[in-house]
Amino acid sequence: MEDREQSSEELNEDKIDDSEEEIEIVEEVEDLPFAKAEVVRLMKQHLDRDKMIRERVKVEMNKFLGEVLENVCAQLNEYPYTTVEYEMLKESIYPYKNIKRINQEKERILMHLEAIKADCNALSMDVKRTLKLKEVDDEGEDDDFYEIPE
Repeated sequence: MEDREQSSEELNEDKIDDSEEEIEIVEEVEDLPFAKAEVVRLMKQHLDRDKMIRERVKVEMNKFLGEVLENVCAQLNEYPYTTVEYEMLKESIYPYKNIKRINQEKERILMHLEAIKADCNALSMDVKRTLKLKEVDDEGEDDDFYEIPE
C-alpha cells in the first residue's frame, strides 16, 4: 500500500517537474525577439529535410539571433553619427559574415607559430650542443688571467 502511495507521489512530482519546464519554455517564448515561426521557417530552409527541430533549439536559436542583433546595434551605437549608414553596418557585421575566413586565418597563424616554435627549439638545441663552454679541469691556470696588475 505504501509503495503505491510513494509511486503515485513520485509520478505527481514528475508531472510537476514537467509542467514547470513547460512553463519555463512558455515564458521564454514570450520574451523572444523574433517571430518563432519565421525563425523555424528559415532553419528548415537550410537544414536537411529529415531533421526535426526540438522546441528548445527553436527558442535558443531565436535568442541567439537576438543577441547578434544586439551586438551589431551596440557597435553601431559607437559611431558618433545620428544616421546609420550602410558602410557602418557592413563594418559591424564583418565578423559574422567572414567567420569562416577569420577561422582559416587563425589556423594559418597558429600553424606558423608552431613552425616558429619548432625552429626556436631546434636552434636552442644547436646552441646547447655546439656552443657549449669548455669545462676547465685545472682552475689554477686561469687565476693568472684574472689578476690585476700592480
